[in-house]
Amino acid sequence: MNTITNQLPRLCASLVLCLIPFLLSAQTQYTLEECIEMALQNNVRIKNAANNLQAATLTKESAFTQYFPSINATGTGFIADKAFVQMDVAPGQNISLLKDGIIGGITAVQPLFAGGQIVQANKLAKIGVETSRLQLHQTEDEIRLTVEQYFWQIVMLKEKLRTLDFLQKQLQRIHQDVEAAVAAGVTNRNDLLQVQLRNNQTCSNYLSVKNTLDISRRLLAQYIGHPTDSIEVAMDISKQVPTSPDSLFRSPELSLPSTTAYHLLEKQVAAQRLQHQMAIGKNLPTIAIGGGFFHDNLSDRDRPLWLGSVTVSIPLTQWWSGSRDIKRQRLQLRNAENQMADQSQLLLIQMHNTWNTLNDAYQQVAIAAESISQATENLRLQTDYYQAGTCTMSDLLEAQSLYQQSRDRYVESYAQYEIKKREYLQATGR
Repeated sequence: MNTITNQLPRLCASLVLCLIPFLLSAQTQYTLEECIEMALQNNVRIKNAANNLQAATLTKESAFTQYFPSINATGTGFIADKAFVQMDVAPGQNISLLKDGIIGGITAVQPLFAGGQIVQANKLAKIGVETSRLQLHQTEDEIRLTVEQYFWQIVMLKEKLRTLDFLQKQLQRIHQDVEAAVAAGVTNRNDLLQVQLRNNQTCSNYLSVKNTLDISRRLLAQYIGHPTDSIEVAMDISKQVPTSPDSLFRSPELSLPSTTAYHLLEKQVAAQRLQHQMAIGKNLPTIAIGGGFFHDNLSDRDRPLWLGSVTVSIPLTQWWSGSRDIKRQRLQLRNAENQMADQSQLLLIQMHNTWNTLNDAYQQVAIAAESISQATENLRLQTDYYQAGTCTMSDLLEAQSLYQQSRDRYVESYAQYEIKKREYLQATGR
């Protein structure tokens, strides 16, 4: 049992060393911009948004056809066992008509005035296209942010694996030294057991982070439509604190008109205004002219017929319900205007909030970077002190834990800063 326990740290170290080639395998590495570009081409959400834009364009083209005459062709043929019309014109003589025959024709109706409904419907269809285009742009922004979140998650986990690998190698060296010291009777087995326990914990953390990294790679590959089930990214977190975000600041009031969300609110109000005008138009008179050509052979000879018409339709009883529809649409227009004012204020608050969180994330990176240098020096000193016999194994292992925590906190803060930067740029319409 002791032999197995003594060999366990070496087995864990061997496991880690065996896993590293797989983690660093010769996969094609993709940058953040390459991942975003693939997602904008292959993601299901972007495809659906593009389809919605195309559907809105077809709706606009369909609405435009209402400006042109409505043309219809009709035809009817019949045959009966006796004539519909029979007359006796003299004793022994009769005339029968409409026993069989064919009648057909073509009619065309051109609306001249429809209460503005055709014009408003075309404007509404145009707004539908513009709204779908804005929604497509909004979807693109959401995809960029999601890709960035997946991307930095992978980078963060890779950096954590590097930290664990460094600690694992250091623990292996410490284990060898302590094992030799125990064999020589210089130190007791308690130090060796502490190293073995910490080594086991490090191995467990390594496997956990590796599994999470594997899932994150698969999620990114699926999201960007990569042909394989996993993807490798090319990015190393800089050891230097990123530049201050002060140059990115833009006044929320100036940024508001350039945001996609604000434009969507404008389109919503414009659409409700057109709906209100269409409700009025439904209660106005409509005027249309028409004409047609008909042909029949119901009598003894074929007979062509030309016909022209003017139609004026005035809704009378419809005003009872129509006036209520107009008031209802007016209230909905007011609701849209109220919502635009309210949401605009929330957008301004969101810009302030994202700016504050961006600065907070930047400060967290700076603090974490300073902690790394302090933890690194503390680990170096504790290692020297232990070798000199002036500190305990617990002090050395605690220094390792602090070093790992500082490294993990730094990579987490760095990744969070990059994500918050994307969120702030999008919130201010960039």
